[in-house]
Amino acid sequence: MKIVAIIQARMSSSRLPGKVMLDLGGKPMLAWVVARTRRATLLDEVVVATTLDPADDPVFDYCRRQDVRVGRGDVYDVLDRYYQTAKHFAADVIVRITADCPLVDPAMIDQAVKLTLPGTGALPLQRQLSTPRFDFVANRLPPPWGRTYPIGLDIEVFTFDALQQAWKAAISKHQREHVTPYFYEGTPVDQLKYRVPNAPFSSAMTPEGHHIALMHHTPDYGQLRWTVDTPEDMQLLQQIVAQFPDDTFTWQEVLALVQRRPELTEINAQVRHKSQFDVDTRA
Repeated sequence: MKIVAIIQARMSSSRLPGKVMLDLGGKPMLAWVVARTRRATLLDEVVVATTLDPADDPVFDYCRRQDVRVGRGDVYDVLDRYYQTAKHFAADVIVRITADCPLVDPAMIDQAVKLTLPGTGALPLQRQLSTPRFDFVANRLPPPWGRTYPIGLDIEVFTFDALQQAWKAAISKHQREHVTPYFYEGTPVDQLKYRVPNAPFSSAMTPEGHHIALMHHTPDYGQLRWTVDTPEDMQLLQQIVAQFPDDTFTWQEVLALVQRRPELTEINAQVRHKSQFDVDTRA
């Protein structure tokens, strides 16, 4: 049972071009994502999946220099990029991370993997015996299903079999670009939406027969925005990371910081978060 985190990264962001290689606390933002993802204890490998566009050569070259496993694929069909990367690296279970989430938390990655594979442990034998409980697990979904974790801690875990089915069946442009909508679209909102305080997750069976789960947190912090997609987002993240001596802090420590200093949250409070239906019109 090989568990591979695949971090999607490209330079051509529409709202903040080149963001994945912008300096954040003295190193590229991508370096934060890779380092923090690598601290998850249940991953066998961490891979960056960039594109074949020459504009993404800096991402590819950086990964090679830093001894980070890296693959290249389609610019806009990110579902195909994930499928081809997972296939190349022989992944049984994939953890999807995006390179605009520098505060991704390794403990939460492990939490999501354990929910997907309840028997997963540190020992190889335990991994061999682990049977997936869910085909897809996420700690956030777009409206109307909702989220209770801050934007920017986004994690999705899915089996290779489910990914292969989505790769074959998904036809909508937004499903190909955003990778995972095929897994949850059509699922009744009331089955997944946060309703019961302190419930760690809710689950449902999708119309396509996937058993999926949405992780929850009490209290609900889904209104907080810690991702990087605009200059305002980067300004906030610069101020956050400047408060810590290194990159080993937890998301709970970030939460305590913004609760002590509510003016930080105002920096990017007006930024509109993209939906799963927003697609790149340059394709």
